[in-house]
This record gives sequence, C-alpha cells and structure tokens, in this order.
Amino acid sequence: MRKALALTLAAAMALSLAACGGTTSSESTAASGGTSEAAASSEATEATDDTTAEAGTVANKDKPLIWFNRQPSNSTTGELDQAALSFNDNTYYVGFDANQGAELQGQMVADYIAAHADTIDRNGDGVIGYVLAIGDIGHNDSIARTRGVRSALGTAVEGDNGIVSDPVGTNTDGTATAVQDGTIEAGGQTFTVRELASQEMKNSAGATWDAATAGNAINTWAASFGDEIDIVVSNNDGMGMSMFNGWSQANGVPTFGYDANADAVAAIANGYGGTISQHADVQAYLTLRLIRNALDGVDINTGISTPDDAGNVLSEDVYYYDEEARSYYALNVAVTADNYTEFTDSTKTYAPVSNQLDATAHPEKSVWLDIYNAADNFLSATYQPLLENYDDLLNLNVEYIGGDGQTEANITNRLSNPSAYDAFAINMVKTDNAASYTSLLSQ
Repeated sequence: MRKALALTLAAAMALSLAACGGTTSSESTAASGGTSEAAASSEATEATDDTTAEAGTVANKDKPLIWFNRQPSNSTTGELDQAALSFNDNTYYVGFDANQGAELQGQMVADYIAAHADTIDRNGDGVIGYVLAIGDIGHNDSIARTRGVRSALGTAVEGDNGIVSDPVGTNTDGTATAVQDGTIEAGGQTFTVRELASQEMKNSAGATWDAATAGNAINTWAASFGDEIDIVVSNNDGMGMSMFNGWSQANGVPTFGYDANADAVAAIANGYGGTISQHADVQAYLTLRLIRNALDGVDINTGISTPDDAGNVLSEDVYYYDEEARSYYALNVAVTADNYTEFTDSTKTYAPVSNQLDATAHPEKSVWLDIYNAADNFLSATYQPLLENYDDLLNLNVEYIGGDGQTEANITNRLSNPSAYDAFAINMVKTDNAASYTSLLSQ
C-alpha cells in the first residue's frame, strides 16, 4: 500500500528541507493559515502549501500521538500514566470499555449455564467446573476480564485492589485463596461453581496471550481432571480457539472468548459458546480519525460526535469519551448463537463512518503505527485489516510495524527517523513502557 515508496520519498524530502509533514496541532495549523473543515478546495490547497513550507519546524514531540489497545498505566495498580496520556495537546488513547465488556463476558457465561442446566454438569457431581486462560496478568483488559468472569460466577474474592485476578494454578479441591466456590441457580437446581484451574498464557520467550500455550494447557488440564471441566473461558479468542480446536469442541465443552475474531464467530455454529465484540471497527476508525483531525487542525471530534464534510459520524451508543483520561472507549456487544451471523466479517468498516474524505481538503499524510505482536490474532487478523481500510478512506499513508510481543526495543529500534512522519499510533508491549516511545519523540 505505497508504504515503502512513501517512506523513501519522505526521507528524501526531509534531506532537502522540503519536508512531507504538515503541522500537527490545532494551534500550529491556525497560525500557518491551515484549512478548516468547511474551507473551499482552493483555500485548502493554499493552506497545504503554507504548512508544507513550515513542516520542518514541527518538533516530533508536538506531532499527534495516539496510544491504542494498551493504555499507558501501571501494570500492578492499574493507575493511568497521565504524563503519557497528555504528552502533547494531540495525544489520546483509543480502546474499549474493559469493565463493561468484562461484565458482558461473565454474564454471557452465566446465561449459558442457566439455559443449559440439564446438560451443563457433564459428570453429574453438582459442581460446574471451569478453567480460565489468562492473557497477561499485568494488562488492564486481561485483569478486567478475569474479574468479570469471577464476579458473574460468584467465584470472586476481594483483595486490597479489588477483585483478585491472580491465576490459581490448580484448584480442584476448592481451597485456592485467589478464588472461592460460588453457587448458581439453574433449572431448579443449585450448582456449586468452581474455578478448577487458571494460568497466564505466557510462552518460554516471554510473549503473553499465547495461543499455543493455551492449547498445551487445556490438554494438561483435561488429562488431569477431564470430565470435571464443564466450561472453558478465555481472556481472548486467540487462546479460546486454540483450546476449542485442541480439545473442547471434540468433547462438547462450551468455550467462551473475547474479541469476536472471524474464526471464533464462525465456530459458534460448531459449539463455541460465545465471544465479545469490542467494536474493533469503531476503535480502528477512532485511532486514525483522531490523527486526521489533529493534522487537519479541526475540532478533535469532527467525524466522531459531529459529522465531517463526508458525512461520517458516530452515535453515542457505540463509544464515549473520558476527558480526564483523554481516552476514547468503544462499547462492547455480546456475540452468541442468537446473533453471530451479524458479526461474520470482522474486517468490514463500520457503515456510519465509511465515507471517503476528499483528498483536496484532506491531503495525504504519513503515519508510523506499530502492532505490539505481529502474531497476535486479534490485532493482526482484525484490527490491522480495519486500519488498512480506514487509512485509505482518511487519506493517511500508514507504515505498519509488527513487533515480537516480547520487548519494546524490537519496535522502538524501528522508529529511528520519527521526523519522516506526521503522526504516530503506538501499541506497546507493556502498559508501563510509554516512556520508551515518548523519550524517542522528545529527542
């Protein structure tokens, strides 16, 4: 998609002092005669010429920066990294409402138990046993999902920082301190609910949310306590599908994931219990839309809460903005056997924001964007294809960088020439490591 060529041209222009980037904040655009959304085409062209002439004066630290998927925060306490979130006037975070989604996932599992009371207890011992694949014990979203499931199933234990989200290892006797046995009424019966086992799915190289590790775990658990497992729950679909394909489908055990990846949605027809759509289409749009608005020098909510000149706009029922956290959150939707056919194409853009912008009023700009792990199922198979669809609609030339999921250096080493780009979208390996990127942009 023109990426290599665009990078070469950008470097050449930078050397000749005719830089490719425009101004990157509302203030600088206004000062240089930048275009407004309603400007006529001739005015937009004239303004673009002005900003191009001044592009060399824009410091990298002042260019738009969007954090996405991993919110800058303390991985132990969950406290937000406000310094990273307010790095400059055009810095924001894009993600989804983790707590709302976690509650949906937990309720989805509880609802399934209630609807299948006659068959859910496979060995008839009165205990509904579940196993839980945890993605990353230090990731806010993973923590929320673990808490959501435990809360809905009555197995949650309160700790100093809220519901305990630690893995329990093996807990077939119900004595683990990180969880407790819960109860649930279904079909006129009272069942005990027990988290039989849980672990962080981290491979030997250090990558978390690892599907292969989850596949190995379910085989180990099944060999140890087979028909005690009545339900499989996963913090995401990548791990969930690995367990489903490796064991639970063949044994008729419902498996619940998160992300609404295409393969997981399709698997609902074959017994996958359900998943959660985090409206990746809305998230991907917001990630690039905020950059587009900042580069255009228009109100940051153009094409979001208010229509742009192409008619793109989002309704309040699919996202919200937290001003204090400078964060845009998409809302989640449960995907089950009742509605999964509506979610079979996970890479289709969201219809209300699928209109092409006029390249005259919104000239092409260059963006550096990384995916923390090129092997991550959700980000690589769903999020990035959506970004690639939106970058064309928004006239953004995006350079996509895939990390190894283990170290920030594998990504930051490839941000050696930030001056070649007009804006940045960053997906960290660890939520604590925002400074690894901001320090590069501050040089």
